[in-house]
Amino acid sequence: MAETTVVHLLRHGEVHNPKGILYGRLPGYHLSETGLQMAETVAKAVADRDIVGLYSSPLERAKETAAPLAAKLGLEVAIDERLIEAGNILEGRPIARLVRSPRNYRHFWHPGRPSWGEPYTEVVARMRSMVDTARVASRGHEAVLVSHQLPIWMIRVAAEGRRLWHDPRRRQCALASLTTFTFEGDRLVSIGYSEPASALLKGGPSVPGA
Repeated sequence: MAETTVVHLLRHGEVHNPKGILYGRLPGYHLSETGLQMAETVAKAVADRDIVGLYSSPLERAKETAAPLAAKLGLEVAIDERLIEAGNILEGRPIARLVRSPRNYRHFWHPGRPSWGEPYTEVVARMRSMVDTARVASRGHEAVLVSHQLPIWMIRVAAEGRRLWHDPRRRQCALASLTTFTFEGDRLVSIGYSEPASALLKGGPSVPGA
């Protein structure tokens, strides 16, 4: 029988962002107090699992989410650029004004690509490469990859055979959530989703479209 390997994709916790900026890949955005609690909650929830690999996006919020896991599991965090947030030429601007500002309209001409940032196909390619790396390195065990909402959602919908173009409001990828890929040998056999820190989410557990 083929060995079972599990790869968990963990979205980072809540970020301190009082000005409501689309921070993207910008440096200097750290977890809020609630975000730190989320990271601790997830670490406790998976501490007894057979996790032998821990990887993180290079951005501060992801590394801070990985830190409690590293401490509880006794693992080093491997920083990997493939887990970084998707590139977005609108980063640094207030989120509330992005669609309302006429000067941004020229960036929205092709939502299926998307024309405002890193192509979805490229996000899928790097995330698939990262999942494969973790699967091979942790064969027969489990690994955690700390990343961001869009990259995690992209690799999930690609793995499920769905179209990449989507409504961002309908992503099932809450803060500090786990999207779990289970493999038998090299074959993906299931995709699961859980929210270990749901009690800390504003409004309670999330649902698609909410």
